[in-house]
Amino acid sequence: MMKNKFSLLFVVLCLLTATTARAQIHELQRSTPEAEGVPSQAIITLFDSLTSLSRTDIHSVVVLRHGKVIGEIYPKPFAPEYCHTMYSCSKTFVGAAVGLAIEENRLRLTDRVATFFPELLPDSVSPNLADMTVRDLLTMTSGITPDWNMRGICTDWIHTYLSKPVKTPGKKFEYDSICSYLLSAIVQKVTGMTLFDYLKLKLFTPMHITDVAWQISPEGINTGGWGLYIQSESLAKFGLLLLNHGVWEGKQLLPASWVKQMTTKQMETGGDDYGYQMWLCEYPGAVRADGALGQYILMIPDKDMVVVITECTLIDGRTQRRLVWNRLMPEVSDSKLIPGKEYKKLQKKQQTYQLPLEQGKAKSSLSGKYEGKRIVLEKNKYGWNSLVMQFKPKEVVLTVAEEKGINYNLHFGYKEWLKTAINAYPPYSITPKDSFKGLKGPFWVAGSYAWSSSATLQLKAHYVNWISALALKFRFDGTRVQLNVKENYSSGDGVVIKGNLQ
Repeated sequence: MMKNKFSLLFVVLCLLTATTARAQIHELQRSTPEAEGVPSQAIITLFDSLTSLSRTDIHSVVVLRHGKVIGEIYPKPFAPEYCHTMYSCSKTFVGAAVGLAIEENRLRLTDRVATFFPELLPDSVSPNLADMTVRDLLTMTSGITPDWNMRGICTDWIHTYLSKPVKTPGKKFEYDSICSYLLSAIVQKVTGMTLFDYLKLKLFTPMHITDVAWQISPEGINTGGWGLYIQSESLAKFGLLLLNHGVWEGKQLLPASWVKQMTTKQMETGGDDYGYQMWLCEYPGAVRADGALGQYILMIPDKDMVVVITECTLIDGRTQRRLVWNRLMPEVSDSKLIPGKEYKKLQKKQQTYQLPLEQGKAKSSLSGKYEGKRIVLEKNKYGWNSLVMQFKPKEVVLTVAEEKGINYNLHFGYKEWLKTAINAYPPYSITPKDSFKGLKGPFWVAGSYAWSSSATLQLKAHYVNWISALALKFRFDGTRVQLNVKENYSSGDGVVIKGNLQ
C-alpha cells in the first residue's frame, strides 16, 4: 500500500513538473486567419515556401495579427514546448534591458564605457577608449575591430577587449557581439543583478516567460550578444511588447520612448539600417531581432503583425524574410474574411509538417555482424571515444561513450522520430569558453535511421531543444568503420572519423 502511495506521488510530481514547464505555451490567444483579415491560403503558402527551402531546417513559425496567433507550425520532431538557442536575436533583449536601466536613472546613453570597468582597463587608456559611450555599444560603433575568436581563447573578455586598439567611436558600424556583452556587464554593474535576472524582474515574470535561460560567461556575466535560450511563443510575446510600444496587457513594461529609439534608424550599415540592438527591414516600417542561422522576430507595424521563425539555415536569411514580405503581406486585409475550406486545410496541414526522415531499408544482412560490438573511434571534435549499436525491429540504439566519461543512448526510428533525453551537451556552431554555463539539461535528441545499402547505415539526429542536427553515415568494411558526420550548421562534406571494431 505504501509503495503504491509513493508511486502515485511520483506520478503526480512528474505531471506537475511537466505542467509547470509547459504552462507558458498556448497562452497567447488563437484566432482564425480570416477573422484577422488574412486568408488561410496565404498562411499555407508561407509555410509551404519556408519548409521547402534548400539547406534549411525549419523548427518553428508563428504568425500573429492583432495580438492573436493565426498560424503556427513546429515541424516534427520539433514541438512548441522546446526552447531554442537564439544567437544574436538575444541582442534585442539586451537593448530592452539598457532602456529599462536608463528609465530608472541607473544609466545614460552618454555614460563612458571605461568608467564602469576601472579595474579592467589597460595600463594606458587612449583618448578614443575614454570617449567610447553606451550609445556606441548600442549602435555597434565601439571603434574596436571585431575579434570573433577572442571569446574562445581567453576568459577575461572585458579586459582583453578594452585592451585592443580603438578607432574613433561612434563613426563606423562594425557588428560585434562583444559590444552587447559589454552592455550586459554594464547592466549588471548598475543594477546589482545579472542582465537575465533584471529582465526576469522587469519583463519576463510580468509576461509569464518562465521557461527561459541565458548563457553565462567565464566572468559571471550573461553573454548578451548571444546565448538566450527561449521558447518560440515567448519570442512572439516579446515581439508583441515591442509592436505595442512597450505595453503588455495594459501595463507599460518598457518605456514607449525607448521602444521608438530601438526601432528607429540610429546607424547606417551599408545594408539594412540599425537601431539599438536590432535591425530595420527592407519592408517599410518593419524591424527585426535577428540571429545567426535564421532566428527572427519580425515586427510589421502597418499590418499589426509579428512573425517568429526559428530554424537552422545555410542560405541568405533575406530569402525567408522576402517570403514573408512577398507571399504574406500583400494578402493581408483590413476587413474580416469568411473562413472556408482553406482554413480546414490549414488546420490539417499545420499538424503534418515534418523534417525529412532518412530513406532506405529497415534492415541489413550485415547488421548481426556489428550488433553489440564496440567501435573505437579516432580522436574527434565531438569527444566521442566509442560507439555500440543495437539493432531492433525498426529501431537502432546507438550507445555513445564520450571522453569525459559520459555515456548515453540515442534512439533512431525507422520512418519515425524517436526521442531521447541525454546528459551531454549538443554540438554547437560556436565555441566560446564555458559555452553551456547557465543552461540546464536535459537536451533531447530525435533520431531517424535507414540502410541506404547493406554496408551503409544513415542516422539523423536532431537536437530538438537546441538548434543542431547531425547526419551520421556509417560505412562498414570488415573490422573497419568509416563515419562521416555532417552538421546542419556547416557547409561542406562533413567530418570523416575512422573507427575499428573491438
